[in-house]
Amino acid sequence: MNRANPVVLTGRNLTLEQLINVSRCGAPVKLSAEAVGQINRASALIENWVAGNRIVYGVTTGFGDLATVKVDAARTRLLQENLIRSHAVGVGEPLPVDVVRAVMLLRLNGLLCGHSGITLETLSQLVNFLNLGITPMVPEQGSVGASGDLCPLSHIAAAMLGEGDVFHQGRRMTALEAMKLTGLKPVSLHPKEGLALNNGTAALTGLGALALYDALKLEKNADIVGALSLEALHGVPYAFDARTHALRPHSGQIAVAQNIRRLIEGSQIIDKYKGSRVQDAYSLRCMPQVHGASRDALDYVKSKIEIEMNSVTDNPLIFPDDEAALSGGNFHGQPIALAMDFFAIAVSEFGSISERRSARMVDKSLSNGLPPFLIDDSGVNSGFMITQYTQAAVASENKTLTHPACVDSIPTSANQEDHVSMGYWASLKAARVLRNVEKILGIEAMAACQGVDFSLPLSLGRGTKAAYEAFRAQIPFLEKDRFIHPLMTQSIDFVRSGALIEAVENEIGTLN
Repeated sequence: MNRANPVVLTGRNLTLEQLINVSRCGAPVKLSAEAVGQINRASALIENWVAGNRIVYGVTTGFGDLATVKVDAARTRLLQENLIRSHAVGVGEPLPVDVVRAVMLLRLNGLLCGHSGITLETLSQLVNFLNLGITPMVPEQGSVGASGDLCPLSHIAAAMLGEGDVFHQGRRMTALEAMKLTGLKPVSLHPKEGLALNNGTAALTGLGALALYDALKLEKNADIVGALSLEALHGVPYAFDARTHALRPHSGQIAVAQNIRRLIEGSQIIDKYKGSRVQDAYSLRCMPQVHGASRDALDYVKSKIEIEMNSVTDNPLIFPDDEAALSGGNFHGQPIALAMDFFAIAVSEFGSISERRSARMVDKSLSNGLPPFLIDDSGVNSGFMITQYTQAAVASENKTLTHPACVDSIPTSANQEDHVSMGYWASLKAARVLRNVEKILGIEAMAACQGVDFSLPLSLGRGTKAAYEAFRAQIPFLEKDRFIHPLMTQSIDFVRSGALIEAVENEIGTLN
């Protein structure tokens, strides 16, 4: 893990790249001096309110439907720790370490704005967990995305108290064991701190942010792999003419058409067959429109994720200048729920059209001269017949997963919380859709390069040639049937890694 270049947090300007550096690359975090001052101001105000017996939701009252129950000053700390213990009720497999680190970072960033009332002492435990590589074990199920992500955030907070399990130094252990190894001690929560730690949209946003980062890479891979399939199928170039797209100036559509033109520039294959017909099937001809629409949708998602990453989303919110505590609904995940439902639909379409291109390549009646199932001596050899089945199965799974989560509200907390966003599930399933599409594209890349081989020694375009050569350096041509699963897995991993993008951009410059 790269320990250099710490990310300085202010609560206001965290970027997607910084989130990736912390969550996946292990970059340490530091708190800005301004943020420390904001934290101290708000936490001092909370202490004053408790000492003065002021009624403040979640500080001197119960939670949710128990908001009418007053809690005396002597038990306000117990109230906060009980909140964490009672809300850490997740089920299912543990979330990946990078996801939990992203969630921790976002919760930390939101707390730095000084509207949550947490103390610097408790916040430092979260900083230390990130910097020392202590990652709480957070079960993947349990949030409805309404009072924020109460359940997953409570598991993180519980680990800070020394309860539950964590991952550290590559293994799972108790939180207390990890603290002993690193010299940390469990924290004791002050008034309002449990609510500050477990109330907010950090989990659904963290999941969404990581998926978005990978999707922005996937959209380039889709253009590259689609262009390889265009050449494998002896496609014609007319649908990518800039004049056409200027008449319908959606930015994503224009960007994809330009990418395809640059990728196939100089192709002898395209040049040889461009007189054979005037148009191709939609899965080739309409790549700018389909890929482009999904790109535009991802731009919308990006705008919402970037706002949420730098927002204050717990409750109640503290306004030190006015000495006010206001109960509101910033914890409600609806803005990200809608965005991630849109994300799932948009990303799924990259996979849907990819599977159709692959289906054409294996069908001798549609493949413009390619051998049946992309293999010599077909009959004895089945070639790529069943890899397309795999794509079809995964694409079909995505059709179910893209049903919107946000339309499925279910009341909680004795109907006090009577409309929930299901934004956490929207983000969780959106990430699964993304992983599925990466598989579909990886399989298409394998089929497209196989198809291209039957047109050699004709040269590919500058961009597609770079992609093809990078791919072939790792995954060989399939001369006859063999145990194909390892090659298919290798192809998926290779495309997902970004190696195709790197090879292409080294040759023709940065793609849109």
